[in-house]
Amino acid sequence: MTVSVSILAGSAAAALPSIDAVTGRMEAFVKSGEIVGAVTFVGDPENTLHLSSAGMADLETRKPMREDTVFWIASMTKPITGTAVMMMQEEGKLSVDDPVSKYLPEFRNLKDAAGKDINITIQQCLTHSSGLDEVSQEQSETITTLAQLMPLIVSKPVKFPPGSKWEYCQTGINTAARIVEVVSGKMFPVFLQERLFEPLGMKDTSFYPTENMLDRMASSYRRAGDGTWEKVGISFLGGKALSDGSRYPRASGGLFSTAPDYARFCRMILREGELDGRRYLKSESVKQMTTVQSGDLKTGFTPGNGWGLGCCVVREPQGVSATLSPGSFGHGGAFGTQVWIDPVKKRFHILMVQRADFPNSDASDVRGGFHEAAAAHP
Repeated sequence: MTVSVSILAGSAAAALPSIDAVTGRMEAFVKSGEIVGAVTFVGDPENTLHLSSAGMADLETRKPMREDTVFWIASMTKPITGTAVMMMQEEGKLSVDDPVSKYLPEFRNLKDAAGKDINITIQQCLTHSSGLDEVSQEQSETITTLAQLMPLIVSKPVKFPPGSKWEYCQTGINTAARIVEVVSGKMFPVFLQERLFEPLGMKDTSFYPTENMLDRMASSYRRAGDGTWEKVGISFLGGKALSDGSRYPRASGGLFSTAPDYARFCRMILREGELDGRRYLKSESVKQMTTVQSGDLKTGFTPGNGWGLGCCVVREPQGVSATLSPGSFGHGGAFGTQVWIDPVKKRFHILMVQRADFPNSDASDVRGGFHEAAAAHP
C-alpha cells in the first residue's frame, strides 16, 4: 500500500507511506544477515511515496532503526559539494572550466613526477580526472581546515596527465570545496548551512553531528570471522568524537544525515533547482551538473556509467542500475548508503545502511534489491 503525502525533514507524520515490496525486501536482507538495518525512502517531485525502517540501529543496545536515524552518508556528500560549486558559478564567481590555480595560488606549484608544471581545472576535480594524488589520514591528522589541506595536496606529483584518465579522487572534491570557501568568503560548513541546509529545512545534516543527532546515530558493522556482526568505527575521525569540529570538513565524504533530510536535497535537484517556491539553482546548472562531463573516459564503480560534476551518471542501465532510466544520476557511500535520482521516471531512491565490508557498496545486492522493489511500484 502507498500513501502519497509529503514528509518534511524533522516533522512528525501521522502515517508513514510505504511500498510493501521495498519494506519486505529490506526485512529479508536483515533476516538473511546481509545488513543489520536500513532506512529506505522513495519520492517524486511532490510526494513521499515510501519511507520505512527495518532492523537495528545498534545491536548491543537493541536500538531499533527509525526513519529519523542518522547515518554517515560518506560520498553522498559529493553531489552537495557539486551543488555548492554550481551556485558560485551562477553568481559569476567561478567557472568550472577555470584552472584551480586561479583561485588557489598553491596550485601554481603543482607538478608531475618529472617536475613539469601541471594545470588542472575545477571540472577535472569534480569528474575525478585531475590526476591528483590522495592525502592519507596519517598525513592529514593535524589538519583542521581545507586551507591547511591544500599544500599537502600540491606536495604530491599528479599521477597522470589531467583529463586523460578517470580515477576516483577525494582530494579533487576537497579542492573544489576550498575554492568555494575562497570565492564565497565563508568556511565550507557555514556556506552549506546558510545556502542549502537551513533554507531547505535539512536540520539533521552536518559534518559535526549535534547531541540530538548523536542520540539517533546508527552504528556501523562488518562481518567477523565467526559470522557475527562486529562494530567498527569511522576511520577518518582519527579517534576524535563525531561532534569534534577541529577536524577539517571533508567535502568528499564527511557529512552525516537522515533519509528525510537528504530527500529534501533530492527533491530540489529533481525539481531542477527549486523547492517550496525558492530557487537554489537554475535548471541549466542542474543539467550541467547531472549530465556526463567526463567525455568518453571509462569510469566506475559499476559498468555503464559516466561522471557529472560531483555525481555519477548512468549511461547504460545494467546490473544494479538496470531498473533506472538512462541519465539517472546519484552517488553511493563507503558503508553502503545510496542516492539515485531518475529524471525520466521523476523518482528518487535513498538507501541508508551502515555495513563496512561490502566488497563494492555501489554493486551491493541490497542496492539492487531496493531499486527492483521500488521500480515495481507504479
